[in-house]
Amino acid sequence: MSSIEKIALFIDGSNFHATSKALGFDIDYRRLLDEFQSRGTLLRAFYFTTVIEDQEFSSIRPLIDWLGYNGYTVVTKPTKEFVDATTGRRKVKGSMYVDLAVSAMELAENVDQIVLFSGDGDFRSLVEALQRRGVRVTVVSTLATQPPMVADNLRRQADVFIDLVELRPKVGRDPVDRLASREVRHPPQFLARGTIKRDDRVE
Repeated sequence: MSSIEKIALFIDGSNFHATSKALGFDIDYRRLLDEFQSRGTLLRAFYFTTVIEDQEFSSIRPLIDWLGYNGYTVVTKPTKEFVDATTGRRKVKGSMYVDLAVSAMELAENVDQIVLFSGDGDFRSLVEALQRRGVRVTVVSTLATQPPMVADNLRRQADVFIDLVELRPKVGRDPVDRLASREVRHPPQFLARGTIKRDDRVE
């Protein structure tokens, strides 16, 4: 039996994006893959995100296209924008919770460790279910923001908690590289929003 651990990554795109932005840096997804490939046999790296339906241009499209060609399994779901009748604020309806949970449970028997990039407490029961199947679960989020981006019940349930601040030197994108990358690869209108804004609540 091999002693090399089999690992799968499950990235909750909107939550992970909000976490890195709250910490003031962008993720270099190539370096992220390299980091976890160095920790064992990386079987899969999933990236889950919603895409706004009927929008002529989705600002997250360049990222998910790149991920799909560079080692990630991208799972998307269309969402719909609407105006809340009570508050008058624009909201986005759509969730990837079920999709992520189903994929994780399906893969559980083939991996030793699942790394969940999310701080959402709704995933606590998923983590517990994976642990009952013998899978070790690592949660990546942060306690360094106020309030913390990770739910306390999720952090306590995880076998290992990694603060994204600790990973920044290994998976963060250098500010100079980020600026150059945007200037070369993306027209100016692509820079308006990296993904759904944190203020636009996803339900």
